[in-house]
Amino acid sequence: MSSMPEMVIRSGDDRVDALYPRIRWFLQHDTVEYDMFGSQVRGYRSPDAPSLWLRDHSDMMRGAKYWDRDLTSAIDHFAEMQSDRGWFFDYFTMSPEKRPCERENWAKYVRVPVEADVEYRFVKAVFLAWQATGNDRWLRSLIPVMEKALSYVMTDPWRWDPKRKLVKRPYTIDTWDFDYTAGRYPWLHFQVNEHTYWGIMHGDNSGYYEAFLAMARFHRHLRSHRRARQWETLASGLRRRANATCFNGRFYTHHVPIVPVEIQGVDQAEQLSLSNSMNINRGLPTHQMAVSILKEYQRRGASSGAFAEWFSIDPAFPAGIFGDEKLVPGAYCNGGIMPLVGGELARAAFEHGYEEYALRQLLKYEELTRGRESYLWYFPDGTHATEETSTSPEAVPTDGWGSSAMLYALVEGLAGIVDEHKLFQRVRLAPRWMAAGVNEAEVTVPYGPSGAAFSYRYAHDPAQRTIELWLGQKGELGLHLLLPRGARATTVKVNGRTIRHVNGNVEESPYVDAEIPVKQKNTTLLVSYK
Repeated sequence: MSSMPEMVIRSGDDRVDALYPRIRWFLQHDTVEYDMFGSQVRGYRSPDAPSLWLRDHSDMMRGAKYWDRDLTSAIDHFAEMQSDRGWFFDYFTMSPEKRPCERENWAKYVRVPVEADVEYRFVKAVFLAWQATGNDRWLRSLIPVMEKALSYVMTDPWRWDPKRKLVKRPYTIDTWDFDYTAGRYPWLHFQVNEHTYWGIMHGDNSGYYEAFLAMARFHRHLRSHRRARQWETLASGLRRRANATCFNGRFYTHHVPIVPVEIQGVDQAEQLSLSNSMNINRGLPTHQMAVSILKEYQRRGASSGAFAEWFSIDPAFPAGIFGDEKLVPGAYCNGGIMPLVGGELARAAFEHGYEEYALRQLLKYEELTRGRESYLWYFPDGTHATEETSTSPEAVPTDGWGSSAMLYALVEGLAGIVDEHKLFQRVRLAPRWMAAGVNEAEVTVPYGPSGAAFSYRYAHDPAQRTIELWLGQKGELGLHLLLPRGARATTVKVNGRTIRHVNGNVEESPYVDAEIPVKQKNTTLLVSYK
């Protein structure tokens, strides 16, 4: 392997340029390595426990893939431990978790019974690792594992509602792992029983929608076109049913009950939960629905009094009703302010015509973390989580879950590099530096396991009304370039040759689109506008 390219995001704006090195520092302090019965496993830990949770790890891979050379050992171990029925464990660890009560460093594997999201997160992890490694043989070996897992979800009575044909779960706070029992249990409750308040949670279904599309992409790449079409059909049906069931005209309703439930003091129809922002990035809502969700976040941000509208859920539940007195309104997943929501919100806003709003979320996070501390959640007044205020055993100041979401927004949203295949062989390039007032930028984004990279330089000349891009590698390129307010592109040239382009708007933001086969390593794009 040739020397590893260094990741570079350089814009001349000190606040923007501080984000990547700071986030990388957070994530590099979140790695865990275990010898699991002779298998060397490396992954990224939860910010509130030393264990390797599949949900946290798979999201953190969106950042770690740019430098970490090992993105597969954790996936391989989760696959190795898959049950005969198809489900995966939530997490494993060899570290004592409940100090000082627990001191044993034995191997521990846990599946929380109420969780319905684990299997789609495995598929997402495979997708991210395959993009960064380009390893088709490894991907092919995991196809049966993923098929088995998704079959389990679509057939098991604990996971699938046959009437609505949607994924179901007990009444948890969004994707969190304990459910409401109406006081039947004295503490946090994680089990399924005859009293379970079943319902549909939108975030589960957006996750499986994205996973189904990933399966279609895998099969099409591996030339199994019939299976690809089947997964596309499943995805389309799930999306249609989830939107009809869960979208309330403004945003996705937190919990759509299967078993009727009322909670005194809670207007359930008004609760905006954290997966709303994630749903947009997974492609579940239409553009119009996504805009409605973004406006809802903006409205609540202006009226709530919280330092950021990165709500785990808003409004929160009454104190203690889930069985832990620490779960007061504004704490943890009960209304805490989470950078992981802010990163997802920023990525969604960049994509749907709210670029300046998206940038404000990134800059708010940069300001929040100048002391080189980032927490999983904060109280609405900005006070960060502590072990005393959390239901979990730790509150480390290097939250990789939220910081990796912010890096996701920075790379794919602001810098605008989206890998639409693997190894940057097909890239959607959507630089949005115009929204940041940046006229010159340099970006290099590598993959740690393979060394594959995509790089460009950006120069905007307002006097000449031109934007020039210098590209460093070959491949297929879909250009989606943000222009100044009110502008329209007049010509797009590739190495001096004029090519076809299309002007359009995303909300009020003008973009120019063009399909460009980049046939040589050094290619110049020149966009003129008026």
